[in-house]
Amino acid sequence: VQLQASGGGFVQAGGSLRLSCLASGPPVSLYAMGWFRQTPGKEREFVAGISRVGTKRNYADSVKGRFIISRDNAKNAGFLQMNDLKPEDTAVYYCAAHQTVTGAVISTSGSYSSWGQGTLVTVSS
Repeated sequence: VQLQASGGGFVQAGGSLRLSCLASGPPVSLYAMGWFRQTPGKEREFVAGISRVGTKRNYADSVKGRFIISRDNAKNAGFLQMNDLKPEDTAVYYCAAHQTVTGAVISTSGSYSSWGQGTLVTVSS
């Protein structure tokens, strides 16, 4: 599956952004999806994950209560709603997909086989 992330931008602290991840190729319903982020000099870190049909979600502690991951399999897309953004949320955000037959949420980057190109989110203080 090929993924294309979009929706990044510049926002002031406390603001919101909604990232989208559009999939093409096999149906995205075959895949668990996740969002990761990376800043220069740091490893890519898990932000949020969602199971194939969206019944299970998992979040990094740093974004719990502020970010919401969702998906629309009919539209072959995933989303990350980011609220109450903080300067430390500044990063390049990547969406990822992992083909699986289970309903698990995947939180390890090494388990994902498909990655989008990344979209930059900048939060000013």
